[in-house]
Amino acid sequence: MFLNKQLLHVIRGEPYHVINLCFAVTLILIFVYSAVFSPEKNNYPIVCLHEKITGQPCLSCGLSHSFSLVLRGKIDEANQWNPYGFRVFLFFIVQLFFRINFTRLFMKHPYIRKQLIIYDSFASVLIFSISFLPFIANILWLFTKH
Repeated sequence: MFLNKQLLHVIRGEPYHVINLCFAVTLILIFVYSAVFSPEKNNYPIVCLHEKITGQPCLSCGLSHSFSLVLRGKIDEANQWNPYGFRVFLFFIVQLFFRINFTRLFMKHPYIRKQLIIYDSFASVLIFSISFLPFIANILWLFTKH
């Protein structure tokens, strides 16, 4: 009980811990969602609004299927559902690893906290940019074509 109170005090005292905890929980929920809902049963509760409204698939269509298939080790089939699914999945895995390890380092080495936040931010933005480049490029193209 004492450990839980102490840990809760540390988390509340540092916004960096709160942000990392929120991101980690969100990532874990994404992985649970991908594990629970099956591509074989096609029982995903969230549908693509863009495709529902326009009848046309968007760049992110098939990501849920792709993630579920990656979790099941079916990488080739995952790429058929969405060619960018695996790279986004890897981004989420790396981010979960970052959240856990940067938080651990942040708590263990208080004298380098500022540098850790800078490294974390830079690495996360870089990996995000690489992972989501097709989506970013598509959005930019949509805004410049008019």
